[in-house]
Amino acid sequence: MTLHVAISGASGLIGTMLRKSLAGAGHRVTALVRRPPGPGEIRWDPAGGGLDPALLRGVNAVVHLAGENLAEGRWTEDRKRKILESRKLGTRLLAEAMARAPEGPRILVSASAIGYYGERGDEELTESSPPGTGFLPEVCVAWEAATAPAADAGIRVVRVRTGLLLTPAGGLLQRILLPFRLFAGGRLGDGRQWMSWISAVDLLRVYRQALEGDLTGPVNAVAPGAVRNEEFTRVLAKVLHRPALMVVPKSALRVVYGQMADEAILASTHVLPTVLQTSGFEFEYPSLELALSHLLHRQQP
Repeated sequence: MTLHVAISGASGLIGTMLRKSLAGAGHRVTALVRRPPGPGEIRWDPAGGGLDPALLRGVNAVVHLAGENLAEGRWTEDRKRKILESRKLGTRLLAEAMARAPEGPRILVSASAIGYYGERGDEELTESSPPGTGFLPEVCVAWEAATAPAADAGIRVVRVRTGLLLTPAGGLLQRILLPFRLFAGGRLGDGRQWMSWISAVDLLRVYRQALEGDLTGPVNAVAPGAVRNEEFTRVLAKVLHRPALMVVPKSALRVVYGQMADEAILASTHVLPTVLQTSGFEFEYPSLELALSHLLHRQQP
C-alpha cells in the first residue's frame, strides 16, 4: 500500500535518511517546515501553535522527528527548558491537528528515546518498564504523553524509543571515529555502562514497519545485542584495526558536558527490543561487529 507521509524534522539526520527510504519504497513524502513552504511541503509553527488541520487532508500518516538537539551545548536551565518545550509543544500541536483534520492521517509515528528509562545499571528494560528519574526521563515522559490527543481520536500511535544510533553521518559514532583512527580511542569512564544501539539501516526499517504494519504504543528501537562501553570500544577498535588504550575519566566528561555526561554519556541503560521481536521483526545487523563492519565499509573478519 502506498502512503502519503508527512515528516517533521525532515531535514535532520534521521529525517533525511527516512525521506529517501520512503520515497524509494514508492511512498509520497511531504515535509513539515517552519519557513514559507515550497512544493511538496506544509508549513507549521510548533512554537507559536500554528498548524491548519485542513492542510493534513489526504495525508495518511505523520512521522514526528522535530525537536531541539539534545547534544548541542551544555544543559543550562534555559537549554533544558527549550529541549522540553520543543518536544512537548510540537508533539501536542501535531496530535491535536491530526485529531481535527478532515480526512486526515490515521497513523502517528512519534520519535522518543531510551532516555525514558534513565540510569538503570544492569537492569534489563522492556517497553513495559517504568520511566527512570532525571531530566531525560522527564523529557521523554512529557514527549510521549503529548501524543494523547491523537490516540484519543482513534489514531494509531507508535512511540519509537530510539537507542544509540550508529551512523558515520552523525551522532556519537561520527564524533569518535577520528580519535580512534588517530590511535586515541578508548573507553568512557570505567566502561561498565550498557550501551543499547541500533544501526541506521535497521532504524529506518523500524520506521517503515511502524508505518506499514500494525505496531502501536512504545517500541524500543534497539538491536538485541546491547554491549557495555568497554566492549563497544574493543569492537570499534577491532573493526578499524586500531588499539583502544585511552581512558576518558568521568571527571573530564563532567567538566566538558555537565549534567549531560551522567544522563546521556555515562548512564547505563540495557534495553531489549521486546515488541519488535514479538512482532517478527528481523534485524539485518543484530551484532555490533556486523553493524560497524557494514557502516564503515569493511568486511567482517
